[in-house]
Amino acid sequence: MTNFVAAPLNRRNAFSVLLAVLLSSALALAVAAPAGAVVTEVSGTRVGLQPRSEKLGEPSAPAAFGNEAGNAVVHGANVYGIYWDPGNGSTTGFHHEWITDIDTFLQQLGAGSGSLGTIFSSLGQYRDRTNQPAVYATVDKGTYSDTAKYPTAGCTDPNPLVVGQVTCLTDAQIREQLQTFIAREGLPKGMNFIYYVMTPPGVTVCLDAAATHCSDYEVSALEEEQEAEADIEPTSVSYKNSFCSYHSDINPDAAPEGDANTILYAAIPWTAGSSGLAGYVPSAFSYVKGVKCQDGGWSPINGKGENQETREHAKEPTEAETKEEAEANEEQLRKIENRRRLESPHIEEPNQEGKGEMGDNSPGLADLIINQIAEEQANTVTDPLLNGWQDSEGHEVTDRCRNTFASLAGAGIGGALVAEESTEAGTLSNTMIGKGSYYVNNVYSLSKNNCTGGVGLIPRFTAPNPVNSSEIVLFDGMESTVGLDQGLTFGPTGPPTKTYATFSWNFGDGTPEVKGFAPGAPLCETPWLSPCAASIAHAYQYGGTYQVTLTVVDVAGNASQVAHEVTVSGPPAPKPGTTTPGGSSSGAANTAAIPAPVAAALIISRSLKKALHSGIEIRYSVNEQVAGRFQLLLSKSIARKLHISGTAATGLPAGTSAQIVLASHVLVTTKGGRSVLVIKLPKSTAKKLSHLKSASLLLRLSVHNASKSSPQTTTVLSKVTLSH
Repeated sequence: MTNFVAAPLNRRNAFSVLLAVLLSSALALAVAAPAGAVVTEVSGTRVGLQPRSEKLGEPSAPAAFGNEAGNAVVHGANVYGIYWDPGNGSTTGFHHEWITDIDTFLQQLGAGSGSLGTIFSSLGQYRDRTNQPAVYATVDKGTYSDTAKYPTAGCTDPNPLVVGQVTCLTDAQIREQLQTFIAREGLPKGMNFIYYVMTPPGVTVCLDAAATHCSDYEVSALEEEQEAEADIEPTSVSYKNSFCSYHSDINPDAAPEGDANTILYAAIPWTAGSSGLAGYVPSAFSYVKGVKCQDGGWSPINGKGENQETREHAKEPTEAETKEEAEANEEQLRKIENRRRLESPHIEEPNQEGKGEMGDNSPGLADLIINQIAEEQANTVTDPLLNGWQDSEGHEVTDRCRNTFASLAGAGIGGALVAEESTEAGTLSNTMIGKGSYYVNNVYSLSKNNCTGGVGLIPRFTAPNPVNSSEIVLFDGMESTVGLDQGLTFGPTGPPTKTYATFSWNFGDGTPEVKGFAPGAPLCETPWLSPCAASIAHAYQYGGTYQVTLTVVDVAGNASQVAHEVTVSGPPAPKPGTTTPGGSSSGAANTAAIPAPVAAALIISRSLKKALHSGIEIRYSVNEQVAGRFQLLLSKSIARKLHISGTAATGLPAGTSAQIVLASHVLVTTKGGRSVLVIKLPKSTAKKLSHLKSASLLLRLSVHNASKSSPQTTTVLSKVTLSH
């Protein structure tokens, strides 16, 4: 395997390198602004660039970021991936392990549509003149390895590889091949389709034939040495104009909002570096360090809060370590240098696989390409024609959060920060997309004027103690977490106006649902005005047990609900057909039979280990508005052996063995439909079940419809066996 190896340190240059590292770290921390305009035009081509940068983005005032004209966003994206690779998996092409990981990400990107824990769920706050959001509704339409030969090089690589250089392609050549491929395969065009064109190592992409803006860059010998030894960012124009990827559009009809002939695309050249990769001899250290195109060497682990990530660098040696270094021999100095190298700025590969089938340690490099795809996806859906959501300096939703990987909604940061020696990469991940763990750049949230990795949306309220009928009861939904609580909405003409998250209350007693805004909306400056509903007062007329449901809908259209029971002491509601004390009838005496709701439910989890760790995934469907409860049941005899206690399940069909209730989940719907939910078991129960090779569970769903006079109930049972 051929790879970059740093020269051994001697005692004198060991100290100078350490000093340079510390100095560069201090300088980097003192600067925090994105690198130049990102939406830019080069030789008549307008693109949205992802520039190389070690610096952190710093969101400015919310007013500076906008889309005053309401220009187009993408309302649900169909995604195609194209590997333009005449090498077809050879040593000068894409490893099939990279293709597998990238393909899996695209599939998970689609499978995770609608989930809240990713950067893509935040994008629904961005709308266009149609007032429809850039909703997270992605469909993976598959990928293709296009083995069409490269044309004659359209540019000259500013810094070609010593070994492994293939060609230099211009954006015009990328566009031409993409259009040829779409026509050849009969693929669709239009504003709901995004094409990712990826090129392998050794293929440089430039925006113009003059090679002024390229995926590679030229540096001086001094800059190369400073970057290699002290990780000092180059200052050359070639470096400042270099990029990691870009997105653009082909709009032959010059349609202001795009049309059926528009092609949205992103070019993803190989800017992942060569750590662990055999067969390539870089001409500069920069080719190894793909970190410039991933997180710029900033760590989210020890940050002090949003946009407070810290610079990666070797720790300052103690007095004892300095003395030890001064007395070290050459071999010991090599070990010290190696430790510092693994602690200094490096790439992150959450999907490291160790040594791959090619015999090297490079399979995880696909994670850096995945981050570029994620960034371009976020920028393309919010700014597809490069006239949509951006700030006054041309920064798009990821540019304002350059190299920011913290500030996440629930996922947290996992993995190791210090690099593995074989891969020269850490294993940090900051998000789950579908069932995969990834490390992707955060996006700007207009709602909070900050950087976010997902949407916080957790409705909460506390049910009061049992009360009496006719008493006023207070419910406070301000316990809720609503990350996207305000945004902008468009009318047919004019500038956008503010909109706010809504709170809806169903009190379970047949009274009309109450819906309104949360405090912060202008209409809610006086708390008792009717449009305000985050906190609400209600009185029950009759005694009984009522299920109160709070539904919160944020400005992106994401909805979530929670329900609690309230017990009311007092006379029960009169039965249908009887006369109330005032003389009015409470219902028809001979009401026609009301059909029971139609419901279905099954457990789709199959792995016991995953189910115990992440929860049991359930798919269900109902044909109308219902309320009810899921229950997970386990055989009482097995529970006894495992010392699991629980409430005995009653009302089971004849012949069913005795069961206990492991967990339950309230279900409340406002209409018919299908969905998926996850029920998590208590930690103590999960730990005891983990000792089993397999576990058979019963799922019971009992629901009743919303009929006030004669509610009907349906109960369904399904069984599943989970195995390790």
